[in-house]
Amino acid sequence: MPRVVHIIGNGDNAHFYNDELRKGLKLTCNIPPFPVEDVYGTVMVDFKMMKALTQGELTLPGDWILGFRPKIWMEKQPAWYVKMSTQIKEFYLTLPKYAGNYTNFNCGHMATHYACNKFKPDIVHMWGFDSIFDMNLKSCTDFYLESPRDTNSNVRLNNNWRPIWNGIFNEFKSTEFVMHHSHDKLKIKAGPNVDVEVHSKKKT
Repeated sequence: MPRVVHIIGNGDNAHFYNDELRKGLKLTCNIPPFPVEDVYGTVMVDFKMMKALTQGELTLPGDWILGFRPKIWMEKQPAWYVKMSTQIKEFYLTLPKYAGNYTNFNCGHMATHYACNKFKPDIVHMWGFDSIFDMNLKSCTDFYLESPRDTNSNVRLNNNWRPIWNGIFNEFKSTEFVMHHSHDKLKIKAGPNVDVEVHSKKKT
């Protein structure tokens, strides 16, 4: 049996994921857009998520996999760190050279890199990674935490984000990446280990 990982992102097209039909290890990013059963962990990379959780503006059950900036936050909030320590599965501080810096390395990047590095899967399914296909950086997390989504911000972020995907796909050449979307017009130059599964816009 192939080793399979599903990464449920926060883009509009994450809704194509069907928990009842999908077997394999599951990772979510920040606040998942819908309940996902048997999640291995939720990946977080931002100060703003940590601040909202610390202040009680958000609650997020389950195990957490935290990046570099959340680690810094925890070190500065030791009482809260101790309180939440049972939920922290691990800190993932790996930053590939092609990412440049932790600011560019977004939650989806980290979740994908973490999955490939830790589990060595044969197949990684990616759901709701809309910014790879369209100039659509909307995230379900935006309903809880405000982020700039003007045109200039979107272009700037995607110019930073998209090349990192090429780096990840090239680094893990033995892994097959399957992206799920409503069309197959990728805005990156994907290699032979990247496929797109097109779904009907109306979920069945």
